[in-house]
Amino acid sequence: MFISLENATEVGTAALRKLGLSGPDSDITLRHLLDCELRGLSFSGLARILSIGERLAVKPMGADGIRITRETPLSAQLDGGDRLGYVVAQRAVGIALDKAADVGLAVVGANNTWYTGMLSYYAEMITAQGLVAMIASNASPWVAPFGGTEGRFGTNPFCLGFPSTSTPVIWDIGISEIIHAQAVLAQRQGRHLPPGVAYDSDGQPTTDPARALSGAFTAWGGHRGSGLGVSVQLLGILAGSPVFPKPLEDFGFLVFAMQPDLLTQGEEFVVKVSAFSEAMRTTRRADEEVPVRMPFERSAALRAEQLAAGGFDVDASVLEAITALTQKD
Repeated sequence: MFISLENATEVGTAALRKLGLSGPDSDITLRHLLDCELRGLSFSGLARILSIGERLAVKPMGADGIRITRETPLSAQLDGGDRLGYVVAQRAVGIALDKAADVGLAVVGANNTWYTGMLSYYAEMITAQGLVAMIASNASPWVAPFGGTEGRFGTNPFCLGFPSTSTPVIWDIGISEIIHAQAVLAQRQGRHLPPGVAYDSDGQPTTDPARALSGAFTAWGGHRGSGLGVSVQLLGILAGSPVFPKPLEDFGFLVFAMQPDLLTQGEEFVVKVSAFSEAMRTTRRADEEVPVRMPFERSAALRAEQLAAGGFDVDASVLEAITALTQKD
């Protein structure tokens, strides 16, 4: 069903405040979730509010705030205080931007957090300032390595971002065939998963999302995706996470931001990115009906369309559950 952006903001804010988030934290979180919806990623959108509520019912957030544990002019490490990842990651990105503005380069790691969301969301913040971004986030061991059937690393998104004169070039990829949020949403909706994306707890292939959530997802791209998953897990450990984060606890988030003029003429680099993008779009097509796009262009265009329409489609059962959450005593 269609929901206006205004109504989605109203119900989303009410639900997050009902879960105990402060006004600023709920605003940061909801902006991220709505951007997911506008870009067609509903599994990471408003439905995530229900998952946040389920996690807080098991392990409520404590009173600790985000704190810097170590710092240099070009780096910082944050203890997220078990705060929601959207908030912790945005703080980390803000620090990285400030430091990169001063010295041209910054790396910031954060741990003791969960649900950091779309890495492209943060890469867009960085490229908007004319910087190059590299971001990685590990998670609980939900994904089996190539050749295995037990979880050993997270769905572990990895993201690169490059500024351009128009739409930035942002590549954001999770390393599993499906991500955790997709399995959770499928379970809520009573749908099966596609074949070949998950194992149950006995190591048998399954299309049952509940069995998959107690088992493991398969790595995207075989040994290639598995290798990237291993690498991101280690980058998360570098940021401060344990080797195997507990379920929805102590994820590691790493963000790197760099001024292009450390290595080349900054303005010239942005023009080159744009020229390369245009060359990619105008390449001879294998199928005339299928355009060649640069990473991030599809979702940016969809967001513009849905903003013009004033809202987006949302699963009725998800909206009903969120609305019910706002009415709980």
